[in-house]
Amino acid sequence: MEQGRPHTAVPRPAAGVPRQATPGARGEHTHDESQFIRRAPQRYSVRGQVLDALRKALVSGELVPGEVYSGPVLGERFGVSATPVREAMQQLALEGAVEVVPNRGFRVASRTPRDLAELAEVRALLEVPALLRLARTVPARRWQELRPLAVTTAAVAAAGDRAAYAEADRAFHGALLELSGNRQLAIVAGELHRRAQWSGAADPVTDAAEHLTLLDALAAGDLAAVEAVATRHCGPAPGA
Repeated sequence: MEQGRPHTAVPRPAAGVPRQATPGARGEHTHDESQFIRRAPQRYSVRGQVLDALRKALVSGELVPGEVYSGPVLGERFGVSATPVREAMQQLALEGAVEVVPNRGFRVASRTPRDLAELAEVRALLEVPALLRLARTVPARRWQELRPLAVTTAAVAAAGDRAAYAEADRAFHGALLELSGNRQLAIVAGELHRRAQWSGAADPVTDAAEHLTLLDALAAGDLAAVEAVATRHCGPAPGA
């Protein structure tokens, strides 16, 4: 089995999380998963708790691209069986975040510059025309109502918590696209946005500042500014 990368220090598991167990005779992956386990809210199912924690770990970079993680070892960290872990990982595999490695577990997918450029291009094709249409029809007061969400993204970005920023960022963009009245557009754009966030490439502080700039352009009905800011905000240009 592929071994994890060496670490000079092992973080103490969070409260309520079992301590690291000794790997079994079959030589399970020993990469220290305890560092990214968080106690999830009880309102979620067990599978939902695991999926939420793993998604946060992807955004924060605590799940390392190229590393293989086994269901049983992750299950030990959660204090659950391997089944909900595998179910959560299968969902992440469908979303392109991990790859199934037969008889070993799941490898975290790597994002190449081309992958990121393609995601940015598709996001722009969906979001920019939608925002331009909304800029022509939505009154300025509606855009002003979204300012608290934009301010929240800036505050979370300044705190340096990438996982929390990713959630606030998606909430802001979701609120923008909900004004279109097209639920499928919001769902598809949201999933593309999530995939782009896994790279952790964007600087949250700079990214959050553009939310307020975009809202100002939308409120003013400045179509040229909306197009420029929204296109830049979606990510790197194709071919970057």
